[in-house]
Amino acid sequence: MKKRIQFVSKSYNLKLSLFVLMVSISLVQCGNEVNLPIADSDNGGLYLPNDFEALVVVDSIKGKARHIAVTNNGTIYAKLKRSKDNMSIAALKDTNGDGRVDFIERFGNQPGGNYATEMRVYNGYIYFSTELVVYRYKLNPNTLVPEGEAEIVLTDDHPHGGHEHIGKPLAFDNDGHMYVPFGAPSNACQDPKRTPGAPGLDPCPQLEDHGGIWRFDANKIGQTQKDGYKYASGIRSVVAMSWNSQDNNLYVVMHGRDDLLRLFPNKYTPLESALLPSEEFMRVKEGSNFGWPYCYYNQIMEKKVLAPEYGGDGTIIGRCDQYDDPVMGFPGHWAPNDLVFYDGEQFPDRYKNGAFIAFHGSTNRAPYPQSGYIVAFVPFKDGVPSGEWEVFADGFASVDPIVSVGDAIYRPMGISVGPDGSLYLGDTEKGKIWRVMYKGDKDSFGEEQLAMMEERKQASNIRTPDEIKDNLKPMEQWEGGKKTYYTYCSVCHQDNGRGAGTRFPPLAGTDWVLGNKERLIEVLLKGLDGPVEVNGNTYNSMMPQHSFLSDQEIAEVLTYIRSNFGNSAGPIEAKEVGRVRKSI
Repeated sequence: MKKRIQFVSKSYNLKLSLFVLMVSISLVQCGNEVNLPIADSDNGGLYLPNDFEALVVVDSIKGKARHIAVTNNGTIYAKLKRSKDNMSIAALKDTNGDGRVDFIERFGNQPGGNYATEMRVYNGYIYFSTELVVYRYKLNPNTLVPEGEAEIVLTDDHPHGGHEHIGKPLAFDNDGHMYVPFGAPSNACQDPKRTPGAPGLDPCPQLEDHGGIWRFDANKIGQTQKDGYKYASGIRSVVAMSWNSQDNNLYVVMHGRDDLLRLFPNKYTPLESALLPSEEFMRVKEGSNFGWPYCYYNQIMEKKVLAPEYGGDGTIIGRCDQYDDPVMGFPGHWAPNDLVFYDGEQFPDRYKNGAFIAFHGSTNRAPYPQSGYIVAFVPFKDGVPSGEWEVFADGFASVDPIVSVGDAIYRPMGISVGPDGSLYLGDTEKGKIWRVMYKGDKDSFGEEQLAMMEERKQASNIRTPDEIKDNLKPMEQWEGGKKTYYTYCSVCHQDNGRGAGTRFPPLAGTDWVLGNKERLIEVLLKGLDGPVEVNGNTYNSMMPQHSFLSDQEIAEVLTYIRSNFGNSAGPIEAKEVGRVRKSI
């Protein structure tokens, strides 16, 4: 029988709070002994190394969850996606010691949420972010919900429109500084944006106040970018970021650029576009420059190569030898969305000070299976990686292969270390949270316990795909509008036309597709930049223009879209496309 979760009001009783605190303290580590709850018999659907167990702490949260933080008294705070009532945070509590949440209180009315990319406890405060603002609440150990209004620590005051990478992850060093990335407002500084074959701006003017990481005073409120210091540059887009206190350095895992095949089909194969470029794991020092937008890292070659917008062809290095290299390269498009260095005592020693990275999973690996959807681990020794990356937790997606991103049941994103050394993992699709615990002999942990996870690397969402056997949509099978759709459109809108989360809107059952023909044709010819509402949901991404397609190709692909995915609308003719093209 499912355990009932009580949702409590904002008049949360102080006596109950004190009781919760006492129960929580009794569960925290005492010496070398830890009272761990009973795990789920199936580990909540996760694959883990032997002797690790998992318990589903909460099966779902209204508003879903992006990032999570666990305080010293065991309270879980979750930064929620945008919800209709604008409740932006959930506080979750286990009051009886069985490890499962039985109290949830949602609070906060900060706008935004789809790009909520942080939840961190620092210096007695809970810090969190929306698309453009970093907030904090003062924590009170006697109350579940912080009292008073949230303070605004930092505001991104740039005019954004359709800025693609506006999340605000945070990291705090040991000297009172807060680090915040300002993501690049383009894929590779092209003008116009994402137009096939278009060169990049050189030098790229976006690097002046984007494409890097700024350092701020962590204890000062009311800041904007001008109050910070540009700490590092050449970094396209960051969500996973953390300070490593062991070697006193900032680390990030960068989202690599997209669209190698779509923009430069004469230089890249579908397989190369699926695998490249790397999601770069970087040690970021003051003054670092990692070369965006001029270069990208090829994890197969283990080299930084020149981007095609700047004359590259996938092999030319050129000026890229002058930029910093990552410490490690992960496969392309895996979407690294959280990074935590393990400082607990519960896990075996090989995990101490190592890095856990949550990969949210790809959206744009077609025609190959979508990939990622795992939590990886990188062992560290003396402040540097001491081995290759490993699969620590898999099974979130629950399907194999993952054809469209919407097929994945769960997608990992938030990671936090609890006071007893347990590792908490959060999902964005349902708001599910797992607690991972180690119950074996720490001294005997070794390769035998890791063997199953090495085998997991052969799953289709993790392995390097076979160019022929894993191709889900050989182009020779298609023609006309269907071929154009799979070549240029399904990467974002997916094979089923349902879009991808909050990034790319659906094509099924929407007035944008079924309504005014001229508006639909104009979208393909001109693109869209900025927030749009589709079927009651807001999407804020960039739709590239496809004016390079002929009138006939546009007519065919729009006719295909209007008559598939459950749609039933009339065809569009080439002469209609021609009239709109001439008018704009």
